[in-house]
Amino acid sequence: MEFRRILLEGNVVSVVRNGDTLVAPDGRRVEAATATHLAPVSPSKIICCHLNHVSRVREFGVTLPGAPTWFQKPVSALNAHGGAIVRPDNCHYLNYEGEVAIVIGRTARNIALADAGHYIAGYTIANDFGLHDFRDTDAGSMLRVKGADTLCPIGPGVVTQWEFANKGLRTLVNGELRQSGSTDEMAWDMHYLVTDVARLITLVPGDVLLSGTPAHSRPVEPGDVVTVEVEGLGSLTNYVVRGPEPVSDEVGAQPTATEQVLSTAFGGDWEFRGQRGPRESDPSTLPTPRIRPRYQA
Repeated sequence: MEFRRILLEGNVVSVVRNGDTLVAPDGRRVEAATATHLAPVSPSKIICCHLNHVSRVREFGVTLPGAPTWFQKPVSALNAHGGAIVRPDNCHYLNYEGEVAIVIGRTARNIALADAGHYIAGYTIANDFGLHDFRDTDAGSMLRVKGADTLCPIGPGVVTQWEFANKGLRTLVNGELRQSGSTDEMAWDMHYLVTDVARLITLVPGDVLLSGTPAHSRPVEPGDVVTVEVEGLGSLTNYVVRGPEPVSDEVGAQPTATEQVLSTAFGGDWEFRGQRGPRESDPSTLPTPRIRPRYQA
């Protein structure tokens, strides 16, 4: 079964998909193609796995760690099927990352791996967009890279009783195939991911875990239409728009185009991939905001 949330006559309504039609609890029906979708859940937190798909690991020529590493997207980044992805006017390296998202259905804390499936309500599609212009300063936390407003579309619905083994995943930009992978290339499956996070962090119903992306994440431009397809979960489509204003230079880290930025944004297409790693950026050469620290060494 697939559950969605839509705007229906000005109200937020939970609906069930029946073929191409969405059915509200009171029997009202609306065509899925014309509905205004909302994110299918309202999570208290969105937790994302850094590297999981083997093709992505091989693309970067890195070594997979012995256990998953994680970052968070703020819930203010949440977006929906059909929503606009905003690239600030002075940024250039906005990348798509098609993924499967796990939706928590029961409160989970310190659970056994064998029981993890009982805590999952279902699965949906995510596009873990990243603004790599801020990679120099936020590579560890990923806060501004992955957490800017609009950069976490999920949907269109939550599918229950979906078997995650051997499912295909594709990302298309303007109808052209850009990513192609499978859940079978994931180093850690969905049950492992939930169990790992729940060792230390209480997961509550509606929380979302993003499970990682295959190879070939690349920058997109305003005007591009990005669709993520997952076998058995459907299609999540969003479009990229140019933000009305640049990121302010009054305070905070500024967008850059260093090797740290370019090597991540272009993945296997980076000109020095396979020859050497990206040079670490010299902090003294990075652009600074107009308001400087009160105290400097």
